Amino acid sequence: MTAPPAPTLASDSPDPAPPDGTAAAARAAELQAAGVRYAAITYVDIHGRSKAKVVPIDHLPHAVAGSELYTGAALDGVPQEVHDDEVASVPDLDGGVVVPWQPDVAWFPSDLTLHGEPFEACSRQVLRRSRAAAAELGYTFNLGIETEFYVLRRGEDGSLAPLEASDTLAKPCYDLRTLMRTFPFIDELVTMMNGLGWGVYSFDHEDGNGQFETDFGYADALVTADRITFFKLMVTELARRHGALATFMPKPFGHLTGSGAHMNMSLAGPGGTNLFADAHDPRGCGLSALGYQFAAGVLRHAGAICAVVAPTVNSYKRLVRSGNMSGFTWAPVFATLGSNNRTNMLRIPMAGGRIECRAADASMNTYLAAALVLAAGLEGIRDDLDPGAPTRENLYLVADDERARRGITWLPRTLDEAVAAFRDDPLAAEAFGADLHAAFAELKQAEWDEYHAHVSDWELDRYLTAL
Repeated sequence: MTAPPAPTLASDSPDPAPPDGTAAAARAAELQAAGVRYAAITYVDIHGRSKAKVVPIDHLPHAVAGSELYTGAALDGVPQEVHDDEVASVPDLDGGVVVPWQPDVAWFPSDLTLHGEPFEACSRQVLRRSRAAAAELGYTFNLGIETEFYVLRRGEDGSLAPLEASDTLAKPCYDLRTLMRTFPFIDELVTMMNGLGWGVYSFDHEDGNGQFETDFGYADALVTADRITFFKLMVTELARRHGALATFMPKPFGHLTGSGAHMNMSLAGPGGTNLFADAHDPRGCGLSALGYQFAAGVLRHAGAICAVVAPTVNSYKRLVRSGNMSGFTWAPVFATLGSNNRTNMLRIPMAGGRIECRAADASMNTYLAAALVLAAGLEGIRDDLDPGAPTRENLYLVADDERARRGITWLPRTLDEAVAAFRDDPLAAEAFGADLHAAFAELKQAEWDEYHAHVSDWELDRYLTAL
């Protein structure tokens, strides 16, 4: 698909902006006339969580000039010390939207700057750098993400259950009855998404009780990353207003299917031509030679990529091959490329023309995930890599010795394994920049170490009186 034009980076000038006569002043006046009173100048921490300063709308030109300063050391994973100079958040005027549930506030994604220059460790800047590398080769990176999440209610005893009490089927996937019974929530969400121009084309009840998915338009990777960041904020706030809670936790229930955030990817050429589409693909998957090269690059760096697209301890409780109520988990466990085959890290959907990374979940920082996957794919193109013939069988059922004979390797089994791969991967260091690469590895290693040292109820039940 043809991607919409990418947002343009606003001016990074540290000087105060004039009160009128600028694009920012015109935008502020337009929003003010529509009833907007405030602008949330937002960026994300290393987890992809929204952070912001909120300014009166007539202060927007000053924010564009870099007036909103932050102490990076106050945020997880921002590689600054308490004595370092502050970073500034510079709003992207083209990316701003009026908040549907709070229409007197406009939300703007922003880029962090330091001394008027792009801040290397800013997540949005990391993605910009990968996009620029693609542009040098004549490519635009298009990205679509399938959003999966649970909507739950909390009982008086603190227990969690699906928002709809009758949502109890053993195989609830695509169930219309329970979808219709949660329609007040899901309809309001989809109406908001379409009001923002996202082009929702489907939504459904997913495989877990209380789990839903929405699918919306493919776009330039930066646009999609901005939208996913706002989407998570929107879903959690809307659920709260319906007396519920929404979670993007990859595996909130051990016996139910986890929530992924499958990344659907392609490269476009001039005029938006899909360069991954090839109706004459000799391998019969509708994917071009360029697409196979891109996939091979991603597989070369699968371990490091997992640390970013599946960045929590909990992520690896989703990336298992069995254990949920309705059979297999539908999650990938092998670093392989498959045809229309959900047991692989990378899948070529039946229509062809794109690659789907199924290892990703919504706990990721979408900017960083997209940046590293793109960097790996471009390396595959430059090095003319070949992933081999796409697998077509259910790899869950292939014997271990047969997989070993064919060179089929596992994805990381734990966050600890993924972080080790990330730490040792030169491409990850290059894509992130040395400081952010080190900060990410350190933070995620600490997360694993803290989890590993925790004594769980499972251990108490199993060992307290049995030994």
